[in-house]
Amino acid sequence: MAKQRFMVGNGDYQELETYFVERRPESIFLVCGNSVSKLEIGRYFKELGERLGVRIVHFSDFQPNPLYESVVKGTDIFLRESCDMIAAIGGGSAMDVAKCIKLYAGREEPEKYLHMEFLAVPTTAGTGSEATRFAVIYKDGEKQSVTDENCIPTAVYMDAMLLETLPVYQKKSAMMDALCHAVEAYWSVHSTEESRKDSEKAIRIILKNQRAYIDGEYAAGVEMLKAANLAGKAINIAQTTAGHAMCYKLTGLYGLAHGHAAALCVAKLWPHMLEHTSQCTDFRGIEYLNTVFRGLAEAMGAEDEKSAAGQFQELLDDLGLEAPVPEREEDFELLRKTVNSGRLKNHPVCLKEHDIDRLYHEILSEKQKEE
Repeated sequence: MAKQRFMVGNGDYQELETYFVERRPESIFLVCGNSVSKLEIGRYFKELGERLGVRIVHFSDFQPNPLYESVVKGTDIFLRESCDMIAAIGGGSAMDVAKCIKLYAGREEPEKYLHMEFLAVPTTAGTGSEATRFAVIYKDGEKQSVTDENCIPTAVYMDAMLLETLPVYQKKSAMMDALCHAVEAYWSVHSTEESRKDSEKAIRIILKNQRAYIDGEYAAGVEMLKAANLAGKAINIAQTTAGHAMCYKLTGLYGLAHGHAAALCVAKLWPHMLEHTSQCTDFRGIEYLNTVFRGLAEAMGAEDEKSAAGQFQELLDDLGLEAPVPEREEDFELLRKTVNSGRLKNHPVCLKEHDIDRLYHEILSEKQKEE
């Protein structure tokens, strides 16, 4: 993969302007939500078309957890309009739709579309989707995972001004998603020296800036965008593990944001792993796994491995991201049966069905214990 062009804005869009002048697109297929028109970046793209003579084709016909049908519709429009660049402004859903449109178009003319310029402008600091080869769409109610190196945007523009209007809950959950990405990538069986370095940087940046970011400080927003990107680069190499394998059904069943659900899972998985290193599945062995936990403790600024896990839980508590209370015992069976087995294979400690059941009971009983 060619090196991704990374741009950080300061409100004047000068670097982004230079990018477009250099690339000279004739027609940009812009994947974004309808609300983008109210943002400064939306006005910039409107004026870009008028100023540089670039035709902007908007596509907003998608939803959170985007559908296969939306991708097909977007691909049809993209091909009909003969666009020579694709851009995505938004969170993970916009990125996923744009990625899949690029891949679907590439089936028609691989040389023309698979290597075309793809600009990503993230509006949340969490998913890191702008740095990964992964996308998720839903077909017939079932989640479909897409993985292809051609999904990775060729250029990224970071603008912390886009974070200013985010609801506080969304900022918190997205931040925890980035932190979970960094932590899970660090202990993944597929981790490398490169991915662990990106994870470490992301963890340190998140913990250093989390309070200022939640309070709305611009500089902290810039740092959080960088951290999410680093965590995205880490999972692009190492992939996520049991935290994400277990969190997906929690989001739909209880209406939680993705990062909130992932963090609830990681908070319980971490101490479980420390207590069960003898069940290590990483080919590098138990001693290596112990060094991983020591490395995480150092990145977290914790005294020891156990304190690091405790610190993660404390952050979750301080943010007020509580666990839901299940209404039915049947929920546990449903959760257990829908765990993503593929991501479990990336996890460095073996998890049997009874382990997963016990962990879900710990996750969802937390609020009840407090009461």
